[in-house]
Amino acid sequence: MPSEPLETFYGNLHAYKMYTRPTAQRLFGSYSFRKRSGTKHHENVQKMLEILALNGTLTTWGMAKTHLDKTEGIRTKEKEYRRLLVGRMARGKHTMGLLEVGLVVKDGKSFAKAPADQYRLSLHGILYCLDVLDLSDKQIDTMAEKYANVLPMVFEKWKDLKANIGNEVYRLKNLASGLFMDNIQIAKISNFPVYELMTYLNVKYQNNFEQISEEDLANQISIWFYTNLLVPTKFRTTGKHSSLEIKQWKKIIQKDPKIKKWYYDFVNEAIKFYNNRFNKLKKLEKN
Repeated sequence: MPSEPLETFYGNLHAYKMYTRPTAQRLFGSYSFRKRSGTKHHENVQKMLEILALNGTLTTWGMAKTHLDKTEGIRTKEKEYRRLLVGRMARGKHTMGLLEVGLVVKDGKSFAKAPADQYRLSLHGILYCLDVLDLSDKQIDTMAEKYANVLPMVFEKWKDLKANIGNEVYRLKNLASGLFMDNIQIAKISNFPVYELMTYLNVKYQNNFEQISEEDLANQISIWFYTNLLVPTKFRTTGKHSSLEIKQWKKIIQKDPKIKKWYYDFVNEAIKFYNNRFNKLKKLEKN
């Protein structure tokens, strides 16, 4: 975790969907530069984000060294990365950089030579990379390894999760694309209380639109991830899971004591919330 307070502020998943994601897509691109050509600025930003995704925490010098050898070229590229981080002035107007938008955060300092700030992706940055950069499954696996301490309940368990559910782990890309699975229609395709849990998840963090701690946002993302696994991979006329899918889900949740306690603590919070709402409904009958 960061060794000093983060200078970047960002909000909950609703803030990601309504502010960070559209802002980042407008400033840095809504599709990968590898899929179709766009502006050079979009390409430069996306290449930098990909470096952070695949390498983890780095200084600007370290970012440049990942693909350059000569000192002069590294120094030039480092200056470019600094501009991308803090933004730029164009025609007298400030354009936001990666730090201000909230895709990158400072993560301590390196003292390898002169003291230098280190940077890594924020949780919003991880989601943007999953949404836009068109990363391969192998690259996503690498990012999960590099950012295991940032999203521990998912990325620290990534290898075990893949061993149990295979490519279903990449459902995280659905969240990155803004699909929250909190629509009432979800109730029709699963016998499990996915809609109720997702709705409570939004309620739990509803006051964190403008700012949220990284730990709380990691929890919100992680709860979404495990709850989303209850949604059928293939919609059937019955809207039910196969027994195999349920067995896999229970195996994931119950075989790890830490995940089991953490997830069911959330479920119990949701039960308490809905019981309280139900009691308020009952009072209407008495009044």
